Amino acid sequence: MRVPLRLAVPVLAVSLALVSGCAQKGGSDTASSSGTASSSEGETAGETPAAGSSAPASATPAEPFPGDVEPDTETPSGDAQLTVSAVRVAAQDGFDRVVFELGGTGTPGWDVRYVTDPTEPGRGEPVQLEGGAALQVGITGAGYPYDTGVEEFSSPGTLTAAGTAAVTEVDFLATYEGTTTAFVGTRTEAPFRVYLLQDPLRVVVEVAHAG
Repeated sequence: MRVPLRLAVPVLAVSLALVSGCAQKGGSDTASSSGTASSSEGETAGETPAAGSSAPASATPAEPFPGDVEPDTETPSGDAQLTVSAVRVAAQDGFDRVVFELGGTGTPGWDVRYVTDPTEPGRGEPVQLEGGAALQVGITGAGYPYDTGVEEFSSPGTLTAAGTAAVTEVDFLATYEGTTTAFVGTRTEAPFRVYLLQDPLRVVVEVAHAG
């Protein structure tokens, strides 16, 4: 049976409206999923910033890395007695990450900066690193293992990770006069940032990939 023209036009308009509405809903769901994925810090799910600190959101490919080459410092809490128990290195999308896990009491501080002549604290011996620059990481508020009850991290050599484009190696030294020192070798003097995470407590250093 032929449908009269005056009825066919409204039916067609309603059908087009329904199709358009479905398409718009699908686009909204995609954007929401993408936003959730980009909020991850890239190490483990459920990481939360330590009290009084906030972890900056990871940069997306369309955004510049949120860091620079200037020294980054933070003051430890007055009751800080902390020992580095683990060190990890990993490549991420657009940057490399070095994580210093700590145990003990209080909140650590840090002094992270590029240096031209890396030397071992206390002894003054030069530290040789692969790459064109050296990022000195000093974690303050540090305590010795006999003060904190936490076994200090040790490694027979420098630490490396597959796929890193900025970090060449990490040389973890030791604790001296309240500061635990490590050197991060980098290919160039690239932008970096530092922040604090908890559960467990970690100082995180990220170095941007070139370009």
